[in-house]
Amino acid sequence: MSPDLRLHRDMFAPLPTSPSRQTIPYLDHNATTPCDPAVVEAMAPYWSQQFANPSQRGHRPGLVAAMAVDQARQTVADALGVAPSQVIFTSGATEANNLAIKGLCEQRLGHGRHLVTVATEHAAVLEPCRYLERLGFAVTVLPVRPDGRLALEALTATLQPDTVLVSVMAANNETGVLQDVEAIAALCRERQVAYHCDAAQACGHLPMDLTGWGVDLLSLSGHKFYGPKGVGALVVRPGLVLAPQLHGGGQEGGHRSGTLSPPLIVGLAKALTLALQDQKERGQRLQALRDRLWHGFNGLQFPPGVELLRNGCPPHSLPHTLSVAVRGVDGARLHGQLRRRVALSSGSSCSSTSGKPSHVLRAMGRSAAEAAASLRFGLGRGTTAADIDQALAAVQEALELAAYG
Repeated sequence: MSPDLRLHRDMFAPLPTSPSRQTIPYLDHNATTPCDPAVVEAMAPYWSQQFANPSQRGHRPGLVAAMAVDQARQTVADALGVAPSQVIFTSGATEANNLAIKGLCEQRLGHGRHLVTVATEHAAVLEPCRYLERLGFAVTVLPVRPDGRLALEALTATLQPDTVLVSVMAANNETGVLQDVEAIAALCRERQVAYHCDAAQACGHLPMDLTGWGVDLLSLSGHKFYGPKGVGALVVRPGLVLAPQLHGGGQEGGHRSGTLSPPLIVGLAKALTLALQDQKERGQRLQALRDRLWHGFNGLQFPPGVELLRNGCPPHSLPHTLSVAVRGVDGARLHGQLRRRVALSSGSSCSSTSGKPSHVLRAMGRSAAEAAASLRFGLGRGTTAADIDQALAAVQEALELAAYG
């Protein structure tokens, strides 16, 4: 066997397992969730049996695929309380955010060149805004209070006659902090400014009333609520026109060209249906586990000079998310010690590869060292009390090894 073929074989060989190896708790559900088995089952026929292109409605296989997409669109629309025509399927929230922000601003070039966002937004919002800034748009990035919430008076003060878009997320992916979406939407509506809301972390976890909220554009992503990766949606208010960001075959009403993926779209719809069914019970259970985790932290034995700080706003937070900063320890050593004991993160999975402290925590007033020594716990359907206790034991041991000498 040639070295190249041997390398290819080894790359895809199963990882060795050991009967004594302990399964570590997965507490990083804000980064991604496991695909629900019922979702996998719903998608299965559309990979290899009913595999036709849904744009080819001239024959029966294509019509079957198209009907599956249409039914999924109706399901998503019903779940969100909107019309099916308002749902544009995308590859995820990142694409949905780009389509919303760049599509709206490009479409309204003659009406204004000012947009507003917040310092704690996901990179999938901040980077499209920076891109537009390089093209001549004026971008205001508002600060947040130490608890991570936006002060409405700050937003009011920054709106201008030529403001075309405000983009503020529903729930923060790093801290779980909830923004006052309804109040922001009301202010934007009063000023006749379009409002985009990145709801990737909120959808499937919190009650959402798009009509009551008054949001103009809303992004979501399937893998955040136990659906497949690679699919999401942008919900668009009727009458709002967007400039397409992908040009080609004109799919999705001309908004998003590209062959649709029936299995992923079917999976998205199934996952959202299931998420709404256990949303209330799941939220209550995970909030109790989150509180158990927080109280457990307060019962740990901290080395001298080490202090625990809670990041965020507890009264306004996702029920399954807890972010803490451990002052007085080396963040790299802390995470290095925990890596083999529990699956968690310091912040956004999209920014962790850069090695830079979380821009979210820095915007909330944490020092670079505190941000680096922060732990984000994202609980999920499979999380148990035993997982919480195991994580607490791991943190206790890691604290002793990571504290500055």
